[in-house]
Amino acid sequence: MGRDVAKGAFSREDRIRYRQKVRRCLDVFALMLDDFGFDADRPTTGLEIELNLIDGAAEPAMRNDQILADIADPNFQTELGQFNLELNASPRLIEGGGFADYEQDLRGSLHRADERAGRSDAAIILIGILPTLTEHHLVADNLSTNERYRVLNEQIVAARGEDIELDIRGVERLQTHTDSIAPEAACTSLQFHLQVAPDSFANYWNASQAIAGVQVAIGANSPFLYGRQLWAETRIALFEQATDTRPDELKAQGVRPRVWFGERWITSIFDLFEENVRYFPPLLPICDDEDPAEVLHGGGVPTLGELRLHNGTVYRWNRPVYDIMNGRPHLRVENRVLPAGPTVVDMLANAAFYFGLARDLAEGDRPIWSQLSFSAAEENFHAAARRGIDAVLHWPRLGEVRATDLVLDVLLPRAANGLDRFGVAAEHRDRLLGVIEGRCRTGRNGAVWQTEAVWAAERHAGLDRQAALHDMLRRYGELQRTNEPVHTWPVG
Repeated sequence: MGRDVAKGAFSREDRIRYRQKVRRCLDVFALMLDDFGFDADRPTTGLEIELNLIDGAAEPAMRNDQILADIADPNFQTELGQFNLELNASPRLIEGGGFADYEQDLRGSLHRADERAGRSDAAIILIGILPTLTEHHLVADNLSTNERYRVLNEQIVAARGEDIELDIRGVERLQTHTDSIAPEAACTSLQFHLQVAPDSFANYWNASQAIAGVQVAIGANSPFLYGRQLWAETRIALFEQATDTRPDELKAQGVRPRVWFGERWITSIFDLFEENVRYFPPLLPICDDEDPAEVLHGGGVPTLGELRLHNGTVYRWNRPVYDIMNGRPHLRVENRVLPAGPTVVDMLANAAFYFGLARDLAEGDRPIWSQLSFSAAEENFHAAARRGIDAVLHWPRLGEVRATDLVLDVLLPRAANGLDRFGVAAEHRDRLLGVIEGRCRTGRNGAVWQTEAVWAAERHAGLDRQAALHDMLRRYGELQRTNEPVHTWPVG
């Protein structure tokens, strides 16, 4: 969730000083992009996985502090809700057997964490939205105890000035209000990080935007919220609405939302940071003591703390990242469009598809973003969130095409080519992309399995919706632990 904060009330002077400081950081960042030595020798990757905790009755378990203490692993952290955790995998190269290393480490970490959670009568679930959540669970009292969550909640609610409306129209409709950002905690995602050089960042970000809809269509895993079947990837709509700082009047004026797809292709990473500063008022105006210009002129590496903190409160689906590792600065694309789960192998298949396809498109002779309008890319993204694997998307030279046909006929070969450029071993490339192919041929991803399992419980076992959701989630947890890809899971 980002940097810790310890201050709850901000003065006018705080905001003025922060605005000046973040603009100073932006100026220094521009100078660094011109002639600074960023670490871009080899394309390191990273993964973050947001987790849910459930109890023996398949209800959300509000005990992440206790479980974190038992896990005692710095790779696990709190997330927004008391029923959430986050696992940060150690960054690595994916050449050779890098994906196998990821799989071994993730399965080992999750197994140990699940054992520790069991001491608190809880279990870990990898899923986009916990289907047994209700409005009674998603309240301010159930936010994690870390101070930054309380402060962020206060600032978003204050900026909006009224309750937050949730209105999601899918297979069924959900319409309700909330007085906190707690519903955001329902959104548990899988995030990919890809380190890139400054001069190629725009190509990778543009490529990531162009394929966001395809990723969501194939990887959707969030069909239920508050007992209703909504979008295949309801997490997209929920996250957009639960953190919206704009009342209706500002929406009507065209003020940009903080959860943002964007509005144009870019030519530099600077475009994104400059948009953040120009369009979005600060939520957490906290300044540190660094003078970034002095550090730069003295031969050091500025942390650019205010710029990074501000960037962390603009929730782009593909976010730019400036970071420092071992004394060297680097840039990353943070791909945030996918839900967690259903299994480790499913998530790594999603990773292989993203990393490979992004590289192939970013390094292609004719950029996809020169053929696809930005508005079409955004429409693809929301169409995929609504319909999932059944979505029809727009693609250059093909027009309207089923997402599964687009992947099978066009994009899987390109993803394979991109993985070859990374030096991924053929056996790992073929195994993971084979999972994506299997989903497309069966028409089944996590969202489809969840809805089919609930329908079966309702129609054949005679369960009501809540009982069916609890039954489905228990079976989901059992099947998740087999690490067999979701398209092979039995429904009945």
